[in-house]
Amino acid sequence: MSIKKVGVLGCGLMGSGIAQVAAQSGYEVVVREVNQELLDKGLGRINDFLAKGVKRAKLSQSDMDETLSKITGTIELSDLSDCDIVIEVIIEKMELKAAVYKELSEVCKPETIFASNTSSLSITEMASHTNRPYKMLGLHFFNPVPLMKLVEVARSVATSSESFDTVYEFAKSLGKTPVKCNDTTGFIVNRLLVPYLLDSIRQLENGLATIEDIDNAMKLGLGYPMGPFTLLDFVGIDTTLFIADIMFEQFKEHKYAAPSLMRRMVHAGYLGKKSGKGFYDYTSDPVTVNELGI
Repeated sequence: MSIKKVGVLGCGLMGSGIAQVAAQSGYEVVVREVNQELLDKGLGRINDFLAKGVKRAKLSQSDMDETLSKITGTIELSDLSDCDIVIEVIIEKMELKAAVYKELSEVCKPETIFASNTSSLSITEMASHTNRPYKMLGLHFFNPVPLMKLVEVARSVATSSESFDTVYEFAKSLGKTPVKCNDTTGFIVNRLLVPYLLDSIRQLENGLATIEDIDNAMKLGLGYPMGPFTLLDFVGIDTTLFIADIMFEQFKEHKYAAPSLMRRMVHAGYLGKKSGKGFYDYTSDPVTVNELGI
């Protein structure tokens, strides 16, 4: 099997990054969004990222122009019909993904491989809504996609070895380091990361130490690039809560149970950096710890 044309379903933060990386790696890319406004926003994000690279002399103007020339934006699902692989990057709701895969099964050529960028939902369940479960697998990128090297390649019980090997080599061709894993909720990274983040919040609730001291301890004691609360703010507290709830529903283990402080913060709109406040207050200069009343 050979991949030459890449479809990306969704042009948000992750989808635009995947489309950009594929185009920079020489692939012809078709990226689809549900409306023109979201599509233009996503394509603009790619343009801005590349333009910053030119400004910093990370790439030439001709490289930027060549990359952009390989990307076609569309709001029509049918424009993905002749892609060799379609990477789905839509909201983490199984009912929405199921509906999309039913449509894709009717639209795409029989050879097309389907890959989901999900970080928490079942690949096997998604595959059950396609007409080609043996050509369905997980391809989980990390944010920001152009900078992060890791990609988790997850196979379901139905994924064929041929499809898996093709996508594994495709990930390598993007300049990424792929890791192999089975279709279990959270894959490798979130299975290990989410309990660590949740336990950090529990220790804060229990009065072990302050936000800053816990962050500094994990950075300086273990060499982590950022502490757990900084990372939670960066990923999104609501996003992490959503993943934790899915994992708890799947495994029924306490380590995946979200602390009450986390839910209260989400209800209060403290979602992290994207909302201006999370464990830290990003509306102040310099950034300060957010007063959470604990």
